[in-house]
Amino acid sequence: MIIGTAGHIDHGKTTLVRALTGVDTDRLAEEKARGISIELGYAYQPAADGGGVLGFVDVPGHERFIHTMLAGAAGIDFALLVLAADDGVMPQTREHLAILDLLGVTRGALALTKIDRVDAARIGDVTRDARDLLAGTALAGSPVFPVAAVSGQGLGALRDHLHTEARTRPRAEEAGGFRLAVDRSFTLKGAGTVVTGTVFAGRVEVGDELVVTPSGKSVRLRSLHVMNQAAQSGQAGQRCALNLAGIARDEIARGDWIVAPRLHAPTARFDVRLHLSPQAPAPLAHWASVHLHLGAAHVMARVALLEGEMLAPGASMLAQLVADQPLGALTDDRFILRDATARHTLGGGTVLDPDAPARKRKTPLRRAELAALETPDPARRLACLLDLGGVDLDRRAVHWNHNDLAAHLPAGSARVHAGQEDWAFSSMHWTSLRDKFRADLAGFHERFPDEQGPAVARARRMFFPRLSAPVFTALADSLLADGSLQRSGAWLHLPTHTLVLSGDDEVLWQRIQPWLAESPLDPPWMRDLAKRATRDEAAMRHLLQKLARQGKLYQVVRDLFYLPEAVARLAAQVQELEDASGAARAAEFRDKSGLSRKRAIQVLEFFDRVGYTRRVREAHRLRNPELFGGGARRI
Repeated sequence: MIIGTAGHIDHGKTTLVRALTGVDTDRLAEEKARGISIELGYAYQPAADGGGVLGFVDVPGHERFIHTMLAGAAGIDFALLVLAADDGVMPQTREHLAILDLLGVTRGALALTKIDRVDAARIGDVTRDARDLLAGTALAGSPVFPVAAVSGQGLGALRDHLHTEARTRPRAEEAGGFRLAVDRSFTLKGAGTVVTGTVFAGRVEVGDELVVTPSGKSVRLRSLHVMNQAAQSGQAGQRCALNLAGIARDEIARGDWIVAPRLHAPTARFDVRLHLSPQAPAPLAHWASVHLHLGAAHVMARVALLEGEMLAPGASMLAQLVADQPLGALTDDRFILRDATARHTLGGGTVLDPDAPARKRKTPLRRAELAALETPDPARRLACLLDLGGVDLDRRAVHWNHNDLAAHLPAGSARVHAGQEDWAFSSMHWTSLRDKFRADLAGFHERFPDEQGPAVARARRMFFPRLSAPVFTALADSLLADGSLQRSGAWLHLPTHTLVLSGDDEVLWQRIQPWLAESPLDPPWMRDLAKRATRDEAAMRHLLQKLARQGKLYQVVRDLFYLPEAVARLAAQVQELEDASGAARAAEFRDKSGLSRKRAIQVLEFFDRVGYTRRVREAHRLRNPELFGGGARRI
């Protein structure tokens, strides 16, 4: 069990920990010289009756070191609030208690220290004040233990209570990937870089490959200490010291996370449920600058309120936090906000979505999604999200640190494997998407009767701009598979939609088609076709564009049209280049096709434009290999 001290400066937190454990947690020379705690201190004691180990995190009490106190309070199981009988309730007593309440710490006790300095009446008065102080917080009703650390009076009862709490504490869940919040890093001679912190989730073993968030640096766990004892594995609910290989001391610091590789997802923008403390000095305005504390991290951030322009003390609201630098944050993480001068604790709350949108963050749909994300049970939360739209299972599994989110899908859910993505939809929503696709396409045909239909990229922009490209492709494929949709070249259309040329246009088409086939990879320009056919250029251009809309030609550049067979040959050459060297480049494509460099670039740009390839710097990578009759290679 991890016990965190809290309380005002000089109320005896460090002395009490030393009396309970025999360990002086003030290790710095300045701390000893000034007689106050400046940094976090740690002490360990074996629990009675095989209850494991009690780990104490001793925090500074001075208001200047609240940021350090917050780093130590992250992840504690049990709060030991320390109140001196001679001083009574003081400002940091109240602030530390408010922080514990905002962090969701529900188990604790109050140690009434220095009782040897006051009389019985004073002890009674301060005890009543302490109980009143705890009332209305998550620690209401916690026991009060009068103690004198120097003489040892009352320590036995407090020690027995802590050991009983350790025995009865529910075992921490090991589910999910490993996450440790770094609160200290240093170098040991002969060992290298060591970090310490509280394990928030998961399990780790010596030899595991891990990642530092937010930097993304890969490391390996060389050795491990758990609650100050050498071990081969550690788990959620424990304090661990990790000896890391592959990283220098100056590449990691307090506030970083050590995580399983799949959980590396740094963010600087996340949506939250924000509670403003009743003791906040003033209402919180939209876009206020604040100090943000999450895990052991401390960064500056802005608060974007999502349900109004002002948040009153004691109230709560959906909000978005925009940090000035990335940090590690997952759903259900707790955070604390302090004002821009770092003098007052304003409030705190819970992370709902670590990957929040920068735009349309206040729409009714977005607020409904956030309401669904507030559902405590993961299965019910997933069902609520499915009712609103699709769920990217891999992305949500990372955000929720869940190993098998698909196991919680409601019966009848539609599972969509789209490229590298794994999505789920309610069966009703997936059916509605299919119906909308057909209806939107019918509307397109009514508006543009002379066009065969939209290309894939255009259809997605027009009909489903919120769907990811892989999911849209999967949706279109499902309609193509059952015949509800047809593809002619790059164009999608309903089976009932056909284009018919006029008699004159059909005669002219039959005349010019052989001319285009004479040199299919280098066809004549529109003006040359018009001159050869003794037709007006405007009329010829209109016919060629109509033929392109019907899928009988492809317009590679303005006034240059290719037959479908020629485009298929060029597309096959691009595929061969990708199979051979991983991508098609202009020089290689020029040599393979025999085109001029300028024409080769024009063709490659056409392939990018219609979605057959995508440009990555100077290379062109296959995107939809089946577009021109390919698809034999893997996608």
